[in-house]
Amino acid sequence: MQQRGVTVWFTGLSGAGKTTIRMAVEKELRDRGLAVEVLDGDIVRQHLTKGLGFSKEDRDENIRRIGFVAHLLSRNGVIVLVSAISPYRDVRNEMRDRIGDFVEVYVNAPLSVCEERDVKGLYKKARAGEIKQFTGIDDPYEAPLNPEVECRTDQETLEESAAKVLNFLKQQGYLTGQPAASLKQQ
Repeated sequence: MQQRGVTVWFTGLSGAGKTTIRMAVEKELRDRGLAVEVLDGDIVRQHLTKGLGFSKEDRDENIRRIGFVAHLLSRNGVIVLVSAISPYRDVRNEMRDRIGDFVEVYVNAPLSVCEERDVKGLYKKARAGEIKQFTGIDDPYEAPLNPEVECRTDQETLEESAAKVLNFLKQQGYLTGQPAASLKQQ
């Protein structure tokens, strides 16, 4: 079975639900027997982009490195799930152009909701001035203008958000194999 490679780029504020939705999508794709790789922003920063700071230039370089790896994988038939804040629109668009088969998923939740979900305590530290250049507090987040998929995690269930992503991938011909019983589409 030949599979089409694609990069599915989950972007949004910290706490919006990028990783949670990505994990649900990943499970469904793996249950279908598809080749999937995950590039999580937090993990990539520990290995591939270690030493980069949080200036705009360093954040852009972080995204370019993630995009380079995503492109290598997706051009070889792998479905790549990127979960990274990626706050700047221009570098996300640069990755879209470079990668080609690119699906932008805007994981949208209001800042107030993200702060309520703040399991790592990052927003609290940013508000107290302990963390500088924190996206959404003292550094901007530029929401996508025309994402292929928008998940409103303050209004949708996890299942609804994951189904939106999977349905889009199916419509675009990226999904093969049988759907898992948990997320069968009509």
